[in-house]
Order: sequence, then structure tokens, then C-alpha cells
Amino acid sequence: MVGIKTATVEAAAPRSTPTLNGVLRLAGWLAVTVVVVVGLWQFAGMGWISALLLAVFIASTLLYWGSYLTKRIARAVLAIFIVASGVFFMVRLLPGNPVDVYIAKLTAEGVPYEDAAAQAAAFYSFDPGTPMWQQYLDYLWGLVNGDFGTTLSHIPVLEKIGHHLPWTLFSVGLALIISVAIGLLLGMVMAYRRGGLIDHSVSAIGSTLHAIPNYLLALIIVVIGGVQLRLFSLSDIRGTYTAGQEPGFSLVFLQDALYHASLPILAYVLTTVGTWALIMKASTTQALGEDYVMVARARGLGGGRIGAMYVGRNAVLPLVAQIATQAGFVVGGAIFVEIIFAYNGIGYALYNALNDRDYSLIQGLLLIITITVVFANLLADLSYGLLDPRIRTSGKEVDS
Repeated sequence: MVGIKTATVEAAAPRSTPTLNGVLRLAGWLAVTVVVVVGLWQFAGMGWISALLLAVFIASTLLYWGSYLTKRIARAVLAIFIVASGVFFMVRLLPGNPVDVYIAKLTAEGVPYEDAAAQAAAFYSFDPGTPMWQQYLDYLWGLVNGDFGTTLSHIPVLEKIGHHLPWTLFSVGLALIISVAIGLLLGMVMAYRRGGLIDHSVSAIGSTLHAIPNYLLALIIVVIGGVQLRLFSLSDIRGTYTAGQEPGFSLVFLQDALYHASLPILAYVLTTVGTWALIMKASTTQALGEDYVMVARARGLGGGRIGAMYVGRNAVLPLVAQIATQAGFVVGGAIFVEIIFAYNGIGYALYNALNDRDYSLIQGLLLIITITVVFANLLADLSYGLLDPRIRTSGKEVDS
């Protein structure tokens, strides 16, 4: 009876190794995407962002026609188009426009109005009297060709974003890794020791911190740690690195950059680690009650082996999609934390662009944030399908 039960349960247990067919299809998808991107970028003269979007859609259509993945990519492209259009019209509904602001800036410096108007029109490559529909078409065509415009400081928008984006990815990436690692560990401990002191303490503290917005927690850290307890100097820790430091991959510079990123990272980790712990606890608790875990125990397998091979691997599956999705939203939600610490990422750049009414930079930053969130969701779909072979990119389960 035990042998029959074991065979039945093991047959129903989820396999943990992706099928060769799925891996080959994904490799083919990546290969086609790279080839199409290179072709569109180098030979068709298309901008790299638009080339990437079009290449992803073409590759998915060729390899996954009519599948769930193709529909997801089509929705992603549509979402980016809608946001790009919304940003265009939103910016133009704000008081003033780039040309008017630039003219006012030049006239304040003593430039005659006629000369200032001519310089502004030439600088932004459009006349305020141009019909809105014509401006919209020119704007979309510029995006297709990778031209996001020029900032008020005469720097291409993409080049400007390239100065700020790595800092946001650095702080957010480290925060996400630390938060997820601690959360997974705490979640498994809470599941194995349900009802204990650790379970109750982490649940209460994690739920409380999760309810606090990260920017509010950042302010609390500044007030308590910097002003009242004087644990750190507010003037020294602001920014991305100490003035006079030479950026590079030296140990001294990396330590300095990590020091300046420590408080933003702390704010991100404290507001998210409790969530990961609670999710991992629920997932681990469910996995511990599965039949294949009970069969593994009946076969005499050790607790560590069961935890690693059966419980941990299957418990982490529900978190994969949320980790990738959260990465995109944290990048977009880093604005207020970066403002508080004057951390020179895309959030702080967006804040300065809004103050300067640098509309070209505002449009570019909002689009980059949107693209990050959209691609994070796509990555979540791909990752979940790879880790759980029962879930195909078509969205259907494999017959067991």
C-alpha cells in the first residue's frame, strides 16, 4: 500500500526541471530578438529602444504565434504607446511650454525677445504655432528613431538619463536582493515555527513597516538617526558619492558609493522585507502540507534535504513573478526617497526637471520608468514559466 501511494503521489508532484523544449524555444526567441535588433538598429537606422520593442514582438510572433506570451508583449507595447501619448499631452497641458520657458530664461539674461524666440524654436526644433497633431506625429517619429530630444542644458535626454539610471539601479537592486534574501529566510523560519515568538514578532513588525510609505520612513530615519541621535552627518551622506571622488571600479569609490546609498537602501528594505517574509511563510506552509513532502518524510529523507529540494524550491515559485514586478515598481517609486537624500538617481533627476520645467527630460524619464515596469512584468512571466515547467508560455498547464 505504501509503495502504491508513493508512486501515485510522486507522479502528481510538480517537476522542478524545465523541459528541454521550453529552453530551446526561449533560446530561439532570444536569438531571433538579438538578430532583429541588430538589423533594425544598424541597417534600418532605427533607434535602439524602438528596435528592441519591435524585435521582441517579431520574435514572439514567429515562435509563439497566438500564445499567451505574444498577447502579453502586444499589451506591453500598447501600454508604452498609451503612456508615451499621455505624457505628450500632459506636458503640454501644464502651465507654459518649453519654448515659453526658454524664451523667458533668455530674456531674463538680456537677450531681445525676437532673438530669444528664434533661438528657442531652433533649440526645440518646433514652433509653438505648429498644430498639435503635427507636434504629436513628430514626437512619435522621434521616439521611433531613438530621439528623446535635448535637455535645457543642451545634453541629449538619453545621455542625461544614462548619468542617473545606474545610481537608481544600484540602490534599488541591492535593496531588493537584501530584502528578498532576508524575507525568504524569515518566511521559512516562521513557517517551520508557526505560533512561536519569531512568527508573531516578524508578522507584527513587518505588517507595521509595510504600512509606512518608504519616503515617510526615510524622513523618520533622517529625523531620528541624523538629527536626534546624530548617528550620521546629513551633509556627508547626501548625494551619490563624496565630492572629489573619482568614479570608477576602485574599492575606495565602491565603499563611498555604498555609504551614500545605505540610507535609501535601508528605507527600501525596511518597508518591503516584512512583505516577503509573510508571502514566503504562506507559500512554505502550503508546500509543507503537500503530499509529496509527506511521502519524502515517509521515505526517511532528512529535514534539510526536504527543505531544499521539496519545500524551498516549490515555495519560492509564487514569489518569482512578484520579485520581477516589484523591481519595476521600486524603480518608479524611488522618486521621493531620492529627493529626501538628494540621491542622484532618476527620481531626483525627475524632481529637478519638474522644477526647471525641462519637458523633454520629464518625458524621457517618465517613459524610461514606464518601460522598466512593463519589461519587469514580462520578465516575471518568462521566469515563472521557466521555473515551473507545468506552465507554458501559452498559459496552459502540461498534462501530468
